[in-house]
Amino acid sequence: MTYTVAKGNQLVDPDHVSAVANIVDLRSDTVTRPSEEMRRAMAAAEVGDDVYGEDITVNQLQKRAAEIFDKEAALFVPTGCMGNLISIKLWTHHGNEVICEERSHVNLYELASMSAIAGCMPRAVRAGDDGILTWNEVQAAIRPKIYYDSQTALLCVENTSNMAGGTVYPTERIDEICERAHLLGLKVHLDGARIFNAAVALKENVARMTKHVDSVMFCLSKGLGAPVGSMIVGSKDFIARARVYRKMFGGGMRQVGVIAAAGLIALEKSPSRLHEDHENAQCLAQGIARIPGLKIDPAAVRSNIVIFDCSASGRNAVEICDALYAKGVWAQDTAPYSVRMVTHWNVDRAGIDRALAELAFVADKKATRTA
Repeated sequence: MTYTVAKGNQLVDPDHVSAVANIVDLRSDTVTRPSEEMRRAMAAAEVGDDVYGEDITVNQLQKRAAEIFDKEAALFVPTGCMGNLISIKLWTHHGNEVICEERSHVNLYELASMSAIAGCMPRAVRAGDDGILTWNEVQAAIRPKIYYDSQTALLCVENTSNMAGGTVYPTERIDEICERAHLLGLKVHLDGARIFNAAVALKENVARMTKHVDSVMFCLSKGLGAPVGSMIVGSKDFIARARVYRKMFGGGMRQVGVIAAAGLIALEKSPSRLHEDHENAQCLAQGIARIPGLKIDPAAVRSNIVIFDCSASGRNAVEICDALYAKGVWAQDTAPYSVRMVTHWNVDRAGIDRALAELAFVADKKATRTA
């Protein structure tokens, strides 16, 4: 059986993992491992039954998340996909449409759950290269109020925009989208899986950036480094109803304070170090730009996601990723000639330098023929 890291959701060969020392894993920031402080907090966590609302540590995490986002309430959920699905379900009815960017996570990577479970159709809009929607693009996709048209109910905005290369919505753009959408009776949900990366890039706080959206999902388990979990925040009524759907969708957890404890550490301490991931991403992008056969604009890299074009290298993205995999550098293909690398706290500058050295070798047609 063969395995490939190029297709990031497939299994890797466990024998290869044990055989390769010092793997530089740049597939995603989902691969981060909890810090020693997180592990100690997990071991010492006070717990209770969270389905009954009795887990002290979960309650602390939810209270703190609501405070940081200046929202009324928050709910701990197992995954970002579940958080997005709950939010979509709450703001829509069967047969509604949900406007989202074509490359957004809710459109591409959540198993069509908005259709299969929430009963909605995505109305995908292609923004520019940066993946950042404008109000004019959104407005053009809104259905007219005609009884035989499916009706637009919700806008989903993703910040940072993952598959556009970790690009960042200007806060005033989200403000405008929210203001105009609300005038039309539409709700706005923010997929803020990496909203803290966006805040670092903009030098703003997340409460200001999300002030006018109706709900927010953000991940604890990506750049913030917690092993499990995401949060949704919004009004008290929204969160009360979200708790019902969390249980319905199989997300009711019991003594979950053992992982919420790590989430608290992640929430309080990790945002202050995300700038290091951004600096490493910029170093990576600048290095890639110097490798013949690879194409990237380092100025377009705003956060911790680096996506480059390998079409001039003579190899497609799967071949590039497979060749890197054999050398202990893991990346992910996102299109036939597009490769993504994501920086995080388990890859330091030495790891970035190693990734660049291996990538330069892999992209060199002459070198790879004689290797």
